Amino acid sequence: MKIAIFADLHGRLLLAFKLVERYQRETNHQIDLILQCGDVGIFPELEHLDQATIRHARRDRSELGFHDFFVNPHPKVEEVLDKLACNMICVRGNHEDHEFLDQLEHIHPDDSRFPVDCYQRVFVCKSGHAQYIETPSGTIHFVGIGRIGDRKNRDEPPFIQAYERKAIRQTIREQPSVEVLISHDVPVDMTDPGYGMKELRPVLDELRPAFHFYGHTGKPYAQVTDHNGITQSVKVAELEYKRKEILDEGVMVILTIEEATPPTLEVVDAPWLKEYTKNTWLYVNVV
Repeated sequence: MKIAIFADLHGRLLLAFKLVERYQRETNHQIDLILQCGDVGIFPELEHLDQATIRHARRDRSELGFHDFFVNPHPKVEEVLDKLACNMICVRGNHEDHEFLDQLEHIHPDDSRFPVDCYQRVFVCKSGHAQYIETPSGTIHFVGIGRIGDRKNRDEPPFIQAYERKAIRQTIREQPSVEVLISHDVPVDMTDPGYGMKELRPVLDELRPAFHFYGHTGKPYAQVTDHNGITQSVKVAELEYKRKEILDEGVMVILTIEEATPPTLEVVDAPWLKEYTKNTWLYVNVV
């Protein structure tokens, strides 16, 4: 089973799907699932944009990619999705339309994840709920925890909510282990003193996933062993151009899970990635 991992898309969902299609074409390996670590940029209505997204969108229209390509069918997206069998499963970041996501979450009270796009190919998983994904190539058991932590204990929508904390505690009690944790934020004090999400530490210490993938911090790609001594903690680079024409190293990671062998991680660093520049990625052909 091969899983593509992305972090902060900030609207560039189509770019992520295009990179997966290109990876399949270049390697002859099918991607079974896409996991995404928040800041998807889910803003179906431009009236609900936050100030940071408005500011960045003035320089780069792709910040509005969910609104432009995933609210109503678009031929450029359909062309790519027709080549792929995989769905994208995300966690919430802090730059999303949380009112819209809350409404969808309430519509699906009995589901651990829910679709957010017109194609039914992009799903947001509920924080703390165990996720089981089965594909023809294998299965994965993971937990996603969205939003961000706050040392001031605020409860506004970007910050983790009480009902999500309850779900996390329940999963820790009921699950013996998980293979993967995906989150938007980092464990508290991991990168900067006082910052991070304290709710992540019990998950890492009790469930001890093989991998933890996260974004949010703005720091470059990195992989270290977590304090629990088991989990490989992976900061996935943001899928954005940061005033550059090409993507940073570590924007796309491939996790391979096979029976009877330990999982492996590949950082995609192929020459064809440089074809997807800030001004050309939308027009790179799908074959």
